[in-house]
Amino acid sequence: MPRSTRLPERPASPAAQALAVAAARQADEPPRRAVLALFSAVMLPMFLAAVDQTLLATATPRIAADFSDLGDTAWIAIGYLIAATVTAPLYGRLGDRFGRRRMLLAALAVFALGSLACALARGMGALIAARLLQGLGGGGLMVLCQALIGELVPPRLRPRYQAYFAIVFTASSVGGPVIGGLVVHHADWRWLFLANVPLCALAAWRVLRLPPSGTAPALRGAPTDPLGLLLFVVTAVSALLWFSLAGHRFGWLSAASVGLVVLTLGAGTVLLRQQRRHASPFLPLELLRLPGVGWICGTVLVFAASMFALVFLLPIQLQLGHGANAADAGLQMLPLTLGLVVGSTLNGRITARTGLPTRMPPRGLSLSALALGVLALAPSSPALLAGAAAVVGLGFGTVMASAQLATQTLAGRERLGAAAGLLSLTRSLGASLGTAIFGGLAFVLLHVRPGGEGAAQALPTDLSPQALTQAFHVVYGVLAVFVAAGAWIASRVPKVHLEAGVKAEPAGE
Repeated sequence: MPRSTRLPERPASPAAQALAVAAARQADEPPRRAVLALFSAVMLPMFLAAVDQTLLATATPRIAADFSDLGDTAWIAIGYLIAATVTAPLYGRLGDRFGRRRMLLAALAVFALGSLACALARGMGALIAARLLQGLGGGGLMVLCQALIGELVPPRLRPRYQAYFAIVFTASSVGGPVIGGLVVHHADWRWLFLANVPLCALAAWRVLRLPPSGTAPALRGAPTDPLGLLLFVVTAVSALLWFSLAGHRFGWLSAASVGLVVLTLGAGTVLLRQQRRHASPFLPLELLRLPGVGWICGTVLVFAASMFALVFLLPIQLQLGHGANAADAGLQMLPLTLGLVVGSTLNGRITARTGLPTRMPPRGLSLSALALGVLALAPSSPALLAGAAAVVGLGFGTVMASAQLATQTLAGRERLGAAAGLLSLTRSLGASLGTAIFGGLAFVLLHVRPGGEGAAQALPTDLSPQALTQAFHVVYGVLAVFVAAGAWIASRVPKVHLEAGVKAEPAGE
């Protein structure tokens, strides 16, 4: 029998190698239909979580008139914020332990029940209690959606979709007052809550079509931490109450203010000690020991504080300084929203091409700081405010999605929920800090006295244009320095690659 001869294999051409790599990547990628199903399933819960933080800003006067209770209207927003902030890390931990899809369905059910209770409320007390219930569900929507993205989407595809979701979050947060104003102008404010019920049902149907989520093996059988949860609730609630009410409902140096500060510091100190000793702590403090996570949280804190401070300050300046009514002031926030959308889109494309989510935030925040510096130095006009707000939004759009991507990469697959919960907690604290500190600074410069119990915050009507302009120039100048510090913090984050992990050198070196 003739011997069979085997010809030596020729090395593949560069074109063939490129085709092989592309085929391998295509085989590893999820089907397009699966990615679209994920997008449609998590986009709606994220929209509901973001828009309900600011939706009632323009509806509050109508609610106060219906219930003849102006003094307690602040609790409509504060109650939701406190409940959502407290439950965010809890949902993250529960999602890692019991499955993120299952916990997202539970959060949607609680949010829908709270929305229905808000719509049926017949008094201010019932409405505040219903908003607390709604916040108990809303705290899990954003966290679990972000964790599901990290679980079901490969790292190299995440930048594109994280950018889309960052657009949904920022546009919903800034556009909430606009939507609320339009609904209240043309219909009853209760529709703001009734509309959530069918939307939650639609979202639950889409989530049910996702593949079941896995659980973290390391967390199976791990001890629970009820004491840590209790200490965190006390610390977070007292801190948020002080940030939200000090200088408005009571004076900075009043007994209530001092008591809340002492309670926050005392409970926070005990919490940190207890969490360090617990075998399976409630708070994901172990993530802060990872290289770069602390710097990422600092960046998110600056971003959230600055963005929500700007959302608070710009309408006041437009109404006091340029004679805009409430509806027009809300519409003039659209340049900020457009800038955020463009910034998030560009950041997603750049990150998808480079695989480096930590590259753009230092540059974006530097751009925002420059635009805020222009607001602090240039003569005020509606056109300048709109242009500068658009540039600020462009820079801010580079932060949140990049932070999510970098933290998910550093935390690993088993701690995606904990990572999302940590960033959500940081963002909520930043929003409260920014509104309290920069809003308080503006009121001090405008000589607005804090209102007492049941009093509305009255804005001065006899300010000269020069005094008004000077006050806002000071606030924007301080804000510009604050954002520039955030750019430096972002530059200290080590270079993180979506597939190769973290490099040793900081991004700024």
